[in-house]
Formats: sequence, C-alpha cells, structure tokens
Amino acid sequence: MLRVGSNAACMACRNLVSTNMGVRFRVPLQKLHPLSRAIHHRYSGNTNPQRPPHRTAARSFTSMSRLPMRPPKPPPGSGGHGHQQQRNFWVARLAARLLRLRYILLGSAVGGGYTAKKTYDEWKDMLPDFSEYNWVIPDFVWELSEHIDLDKLAKALPEMEEIAKLLPDFDKIGENFTFLKSLLSFETSGDPPLKATDSSAAATQDGSDKQYKKSSDREKIDQLQEELLRTQLKYQRMLERLEKENKELRKVVLQKDDKGIHQRKVKKSLIDLYSEVLDILSDYDANYNTQDHLPRVVVVGDQSAGKTSVLEMIAQARIFPRGSGEMMTRSPVKVTLSEGPHHVAMFKDSGREFDLSKEEDLAALRHEIELRMRKSVKQGQTVSCETISLSVKGPGIQRMVLVDLPGVISTVTAGMASDTKETIFSISKAYMQNPNAIILCIQDGSVDAERSIVTDLVSQMDPQGKRTIFVLTKVDLAEKNLASPNRIQQIVEGKLFPMKALGYFAVVTGKGSSGESIDSIKDYEEDFFQNSRLLRDGMLKAHQVTTKNLSLAVSDCFWKMVRESVEQQADVFKASRFNLETEWKNNYPRLRELDRNELFEKAKNEILDEVISLSQVTPQHWEAILQKKLWERVSTHVIENIYLPAAQTMDSGTFNTTVDIKLKQWTDKQLPHKALEIAWETLQEEFARFMAEYKGKDQDDIFDKLKEAVKDESIKRHKWNERAMDSLRVIQHNALEDRSITDKPQWDAAIQFMEETLQSRLKDTESVISDMVGPGWRQRWINWVNRTPDQHVRNETKNELDRLLKLHDEHTAYLANDEVTTVRKNLEGRGVEVDPVLIKDTWHQLYRRHFLQKALSHCNLCRRGFYYYQRHFVDSELECNDVVLFWRIQRMLVITANTLRQQLTNTEVRRLEKNVKEVLDDFGEDMEKKTHLITGRRVQLAEDLKKVREIQEKLEAFIEALHKEK
Repeated sequence: MLRVGSNAACMACRNLVSTNMGVRFRVPLQKLHPLSRAIHHRYSGNTNPQRPPHRTAARSFTSMSRLPMRPPKPPPGSGGHGHQQQRNFWVARLAARLLRLRYILLGSAVGGGYTAKKTYDEWKDMLPDFSEYNWVIPDFVWELSEHIDLDKLAKALPEMEEIAKLLPDFDKIGENFTFLKSLLSFETSGDPPLKATDSSAAATQDGSDKQYKKSSDREKIDQLQEELLRTQLKYQRMLERLEKENKELRKVVLQKDDKGIHQRKVKKSLIDLYSEVLDILSDYDANYNTQDHLPRVVVVGDQSAGKTSVLEMIAQARIFPRGSGEMMTRSPVKVTLSEGPHHVAMFKDSGREFDLSKEEDLAALRHEIELRMRKSVKQGQTVSCETISLSVKGPGIQRMVLVDLPGVISTVTAGMASDTKETIFSISKAYMQNPNAIILCIQDGSVDAERSIVTDLVSQMDPQGKRTIFVLTKVDLAEKNLASPNRIQQIVEGKLFPMKALGYFAVVTGKGSSGESIDSIKDYEEDFFQNSRLLRDGMLKAHQVTTKNLSLAVSDCFWKMVRESVEQQADVFKASRFNLETEWKNNYPRLRELDRNELFEKAKNEILDEVISLSQVTPQHWEAILQKKLWERVSTHVIENIYLPAAQTMDSGTFNTTVDIKLKQWTDKQLPHKALEIAWETLQEEFARFMAEYKGKDQDDIFDKLKEAVKDESIKRHKWNERAMDSLRVIQHNALEDRSITDKPQWDAAIQFMEETLQSRLKDTESVISDMVGPGWRQRWINWVNRTPDQHVRNETKNELDRLLKLHDEHTAYLANDEVTTVRKNLEGRGVEVDPVLIKDTWHQLYRRHFLQKALSHCNLCRRGFYYYQRHFVDSELECNDVVLFWRIQRMLVITANTLRQQLTNTEVRRLEKNVKEVLDDFGEDMEKKTHLITGRRVQLAEDLKKVREIQEKLEAFIEALHKEK
C-alpha cells in the first residue's frame, strides 16, 4: 500500500500541476524526486536505490578481483641472499605503486566529474522547459534592473504560505487513489469492487477487504472531483492575479524612460519584423513558382460561427464590425498581435493610432475596417481577396499573426453575387493550402454538427490534422440545448468528425450582445466553466477551456512552426533571387534594374520637360498655326453664308448691308467658340508633337503608353477660361467693323488673300462638276472608260445650261420656273428625260463656277482700285467692296490669332502644365494605373527582383533576431 500510495501521490501531483499550468510535461517518474525512486526500488526487493541487485553483485565481484595479491613466503633454506632479493622486489613494487597513484587520482577526477554532470542533468530534467516564455522579459529589462526597486517587487510577490495553501492534500489523494482505481475497474468490468492486488498494500490494510456500496462509491467520486476542481479554480485565480500584477509591472517597465534609458534607437519587435515580411508577400506575384509558405494562423469557419469573436478575445478588444446574421467579414483581415505598454491598433498604410481603451476610438476603428472592406469589394462582387493589414499591441497579448477569412456559406442569398460561395472557398483554400499555415477551425457549438461545412473543407486541406486546431464556440448554448452533453465530449475528443486536429478547445465568447466588453465576456466565460457540469464531470479538461488557454496554445504552435520553416523559406527566396538576377544579366546587361515606381519617376521627368518646351515656341509660330487653322475652319462659312449671298445681289449698298448683318450674327454666336476650339486643338497638337518628337538621350519606348494616357487625361481635365471668350468676342467684333485700309500693301494683301480663296473654291467647284458629268472625250479614249447613264444625263443638262449662261451673262443665281421648263423640253427634244431637281442642282454648280470666274476677273481689275478707294471716288464700273470684305476677314484672323497666342503663352500653357502634374501625381498614387500603363517583361523582372531582395533581407533580419531570442 505504501508503494501504490506514494506513486499515486506523485502522479496526482504531476497531473494537477501540469493541468493547472495549461502545459503538459512528459517527465519520467524516476526524474521527479529521488524519494520516489528510493521507494520504488525498496519495495521491488532492491536495498540500493541507485543500483539493481544483479548489478551490485557484479560490481562486488569486480572490486574483489582487483585487490593486490599477497607475495608468497620464501622456501626454507634460501638464505639471506633471497631475503635481500625479496626486499629489493618490495622496493620496486612500492615505487611502481607510487607511480601508479597519479593514474588513480586522474581517474577519480574524471569519474567524479562525470557523476556530478549526470546528477546535474537529472535534476535539470526534473524542471519544465520554460524557454518558450523567454519573450516575456524584454531585452532592456536587465538594463532597467538597476533602476527598479527590488524591495517593492519582492513585496508584490505572494508569500510561500499562500502558495502552499494552493497545493492539494497529497496524503489524502494517496489514500484515495487505490480506492478510485478500484472504482474505475469496477465500472468498466462490472465485477464487485476490486480487491487489493499488491501484497504490501494488503499488509498495510491489515488484510481488510471491506466492500463499498455503489451509492457510497458515487459520493466518494463526486467528492474527490469537486475537491480537485476547487483546487484548480483556486490556483487559476491565483495565476490570474499574478498575471495582472505582472502586466501592470511590465507596463510600468515599458513606460519608464525618465532616466533616458529609452532614448536609444527604437528596435522593432520580432513579430513586427515577421509581419512586414508577410505584408510584402501579400502583394508579391512571383513568376518562378516561389510561393508564400511562411506560417500564419488562418481563422476559418462557417458564417456566424464566432470567428471574429474568438479573434477579438485573443486581441482583447472589440475591433471588428458586427452584424446580426449578415456577412460582415468581406475580405481577409491580417491581424498582427504583439505586446506593448498601451492597448492600441494601427493600419499598415496609416499613421493613426486607435486607443482601444476608449470606446470612441473602438467605434472609429470598426467603422474604418468596414469602409476598407466595402472599398476593396469590386462592383458586382460580394467578397474580395484584397488583404487588410492591421496591428494590435497591448499588455499581455500573445505574439502571433492571424488572418480572419470570410465565413464559409452553403447558400447564396439575395443581394449576393452568384459566385460568392465559390469565391469564399477559393480564398479559404488559397490560405489553407500553405503547408506551414496553422488552421484555426471554428465550429458553432449551438447548431447541429452535421450542418457544418468548414470541417470537410479543413479535412481536405489538412487530412492528417498536423496543423489544425479545432475550437468549439458557444458552449454555453450547446450545454443548454443539447439533450446529451456527451456529444460535446465527442466533439472535443475528435470522435464525432472525421477531421483530425492537434488540439481541441471549447470557449464561450459572451452572451451574444454586441455591447459586451471583453472583461465581462471573460468573467462570464470563467463563471460558466466553473459551474458547468462539462468540466465537473470530466467531459472537458481544464487545459481545453477558455480563450486564454486557446491563445497560449495557438501562440506556441505558431512560433514552433515559424522556427521550423522560416530558414527553409529564406533559402527558397535566395534561389529565386539568383534566377532573376541571372535572367536580367542575360537579357538587359546595359540597363539599370529600375522597378515600376522608378520608371514612372523617370517618365514623369521626361513629360514635364516636354510640357516646359511648349513655352519655348515662338510667337510667330503660334500665330501662323492659329491663323491657318482658324481660316480652314471658318472659310466655308465665310464664302457660302456671307460672301456669295451678298455678292450675288449685284448691288453695292445691298452687299455692304448684307455683309454687316451676317458678320454681326456670326461674331455674336459662332466665331468666338470656333476660335477657342481651334486654340485648344492647336495646343493639344503642339503638346502631342513635342511628346512624339522628344529626342532625349534617355528616351525609352516603354513610356509611350504612359505618355499617351497622360496627354489624353490632361486634355480631358483642361477647361478653357470662359472669361476669355467674352473679351475675344469684343475684339473680333471691333476688328470686323473696321473698313479703313490705310496703305497699298494691305490692299494688295487683301487682293491676294481673295484670289487664293476664290481660286481654291473654283477648283473645288470644277472637281464637283467633273464628277457630275463624268470623264471627257480625252479621258475616255486614253483610259478606256465611259460615262454612266446618270453622268450622260448630267452632261446633256450641263451643255444646255452653258448655252443659257452664254446668252445671259448677268443671270441671277436662281433659275425661273419657265427657264427650267424650257431646258427640260429642249432636252426631251434630244431624247433626254431629266428631272427639274437635277436641272436646278446642275445649275447651282455651273452658276457658282461662272460667278467665281467673274469674281476673279473683277479681283484682278481691283488691283488698281486702291487709289479710288482711298480718295472715295464713286466709280460704278470699279466697286471693290468684296476686296474690303476680305481685308476685314483677314485682319480679324490676324488679331484673333494674336489674342489667342497671348492667352496660350500667358495662361493656358501654364494651366496645362499644372494639369499634367496633377495627372502624374494621381497616376503615381494609383498602383493599378501604373501597372496597366508601364508593362513588359523588363518591368516585371525588375519588380520581382526588388521584391525578392526585400523579402530576403527582411527574412534574414528576422532569423537573426529569432536566433538572438533563443
């Protein structure tokens, strides 16, 4: 009984301590205490606890064989000579023994050292391995030790008497251990209570074989379990009090900088270095199958299973937006948890810190996360694969990186995209297929386990369960709703699902109210498990419950996976870097490795240089281009709507009146708009010409697409100053009202301008007539072509109308009805059927040619009419009002071109340059736009090289810091 009781006490002590600490230590029994080993060997028949009996006998025999042999006595009659030889022999032997003494001393020293080392190793193995918790003490705490009041720290620690009170009564446990064992054997076998099987135990019980009744057995079991549970809970509360005091002390230590200790350069924490690597990898798209296999904790579960609540409990803050049954997590959220003096949160791309101890900051953080999620979702989609990166720091937070994924759904509801279910599955698989990712599988305990979808998905990605941790949420509802609580036990033991896992946990994340605080949820969780029959009846073990134990277990698994895989991943990126550098050297040996951002900056400088070149255009060049383009745009209106209608009146007074009226209407409505359009088009064309003809030494065709996009967007954004239109209208109106030609060169220039314009119009009219009547006889003979029937009718009509014009040289612009009838009858007499509309149409072109020919002849006569015009002579045969009209038009063009040139050089070029800068700035902030506009294998190769180098450098820095922490 003594041996069984003693071993039972040791076993109970070991299990109790390991359970309450939340850590299981597999220490052999002989390594716990020398007393246990001595008792074991004593009752096994061995009086020496250090050596088995057979080894003792062998050792005795060996020691006796090594005793020195006594020398034999000399035979009688040998005399003194023999005695002298014998004395010499003993002297030699004594000298040999003295010389051998040094070997004995050396052997004793070696043996003693080995024995001491072995004893030290045995005692060292008895202690648990606390190396996993070295991170609790920061690097600079030892520097602060000189400034910390150790007396106050000693007073803050609990007394030994308080700790002793927490330990269980080992004697009582030893007395009841044999009884408990017999009860368990009775329950499994159905036999009467088991008798004592050990002879020594029977001796200590004085041969007593008392039988216990079943009812008393049950009471004994319940009493023992309740005693164990009370001891566990008491110890747990003591640990929480110590942790709270430790947290406050650490906060004071982290904030203590009054003596300048923290004035040194701030060093990034280990988890921050690792998180930076993951942030870079989230945007990296390798072309050499270099996949991201770095560890992180992937949180997956069915929708509304409590994923976000579990993550909030680990982060110790309600940081995520919440909804009632609707999908709230619309994109992956990477949360980097680390320890710090203040409980704050911060986004990767933002400098704002959210104080998680303030409710207004918590509300602002939840709102910001929701906005970022909705912004990441594209039009027509429900979820997004774009990752939102968030870091949370605070006292006592376990260091790890978690990724919260959208909840897995079974049915697409109204308002969701049709591919939502498949998209969520693909996102979850993309994260879980990482062989080094830790899968935190969340299962809702308040619903039937058969309705879960995520367990099958996790089983596919991790069939052996080597990196999966199963979490059963809402256990309070499950205990209340389930008729058989044993079903919960089957779940947490991994017997209900085919899914395998490293560990199983049961947690409670509140009562379901969004207004609950983290502290109230922790209190509710502790109270529930303290009073729950699941823990009291042994269905759940103490280390399997509460989110705190879950957080510790997940953190341990995370860092274990990191230490096992990070160096291998660093080697993978090193090989990828070598491949990329080799490809660059072979394909682009004389070019620098400029990534997309660097290329954009280079293109930006080139475009700005090209825009500045616009200010170097000479005024003469601007005015010549503007004048030419303006006349090309308005010449048709001037000839068709102003000059011809006025000139065909055949009256000087009517001509001037008609011209003044039409010019006034034209200036008020159309001319300023046309002028500004032409100026804007001219500026665009010159800008495009400079960008196309830029011949810088660093010109690169990789920028063509970007330059074109910048030009189009800048032109689209540019708005001409509307106030310039009003001033331009006044200037044009004044220029057209002026009729005074002051010198002969102006007169001659007007005549030349008129002749060029009329000749151009006459040439166009001849071309129209030629197309109407078809080829002449020479072209028909040379080119072997004939007229079409319509052209034949047109030609006959033309000949008949030409005869009419020869008879009436001063004919008006329109045919009378009787003249049309006469022409049609004449053609019918020659067998040509013609429509009156065709006659009028042909007449319009013939009369136009006839009028332009007469106007050119009159223009030639007006070359000598300047003196008559200057002296205001009235000569009916030489009226040059049309020359004055063209002079007015020409002067308007010159003044308008000069005005537009001034506005271009003084205002619009600068505004265009400003627009170009704004467009470039906008493009520079839009990574998607830059990726679309700057493309090619050269760009992608430089991007991959930059990313791989950055990842490798940060991984090496992280590995170095990891080794230092070890």
